[in-house]
Amino acid sequence: MSSAQPFDPAPFHRFEQSGWEVAAAHYADAFGIITIQTDDTLLDAVGAAPGTRLLDVACGPGFVAAAAARRGAAPIGIDFSAAMIADARRRHPEIRFDEGDATALRFDAGSFDAVVMNFGMLHLAQPDKAIAEAHRVLRPGGRYGFTVWANPDLAVGFGMVLRAIEAFGSTSVPLPEGPSFFRFSDADEVRRALDRTGFAAVEVRPLSLTWPLSSPDALFEAMTRGGVRTAAVLRAQTPPVLESIRAAVRQEVIDKYATESGFVVPMQALLASATAARRP
Repeated sequence: MSSAQPFDPAPFHRFEQSGWEVAAAHYADAFGIITIQTDDTLLDAVGAAPGTRLLDVACGPGFVAAAAARRGAAPIGIDFSAAMIADARRRHPEIRFDEGDATALRFDAGSFDAVVMNFGMLHLAQPDKAIAEAHRVLRPGGRYGFTVWANPDLAVGFGMVLRAIEAFGSTSVPLPEGPSFFRFSDADEVRRALDRTGFAAVEVRPLSLTWPLSSPDALFEAMTRGGVRTAAVLRAQTPPVLESIRAAVRQEVIDKYATESGFVVPMQALLASATAARRP
């Protein structure tokens, strides 16, 4: 898989940034119950400890930064969404959160001991630039870690929605061209991208997460309101088609993922970590 970028990244960047200004109001309730499951594992991977200077890139509601602060680390969170930053500041007023671009960090070289990104890589127009920027702001020997969703067969919630769209609707929706949502679901591609940037001791491992749902419709509602790309594809469907998609997702949740306490959907992720060993 190539990292070549044959498209103009600016339209996709604007699409994602404007989308998160709206989705920020729903993201924590929609996906927070899953994404917080990786907080401690991600922080362990970068050695977050008392005194660690840590940058949380694409910080969203600030959950990872808050977990780092509880360990005694000194976190800063950045996000390109003003609405996300406002939410993070409201939730965690004791932590510094700034608006910022993952591909053009406003920090000097070697400013941090650790850089993390929890499910943010999937929303960037230029993920390789974000990896290079993380390397630049890390001190030599500093640690980098990020998480992404596994492919849709393993990140089951995405698989259910995508299959329903293909069965009842259309995936040919006029969205700005951007990187594949599942590019980094390929562990070999992750290793290539990190190695090219000058990282060493690269490790990629799966994380088995679960998505507890309050109702059979909760997964569809989360995908509709709590994200950007998939939400845009869903909004582009006609109302009858959208109802068919909703019904198909609801039925699969009921048929396959009912438990005694509710509904629980498997959502596998990948954790990548590496050391900033040399300048590219």
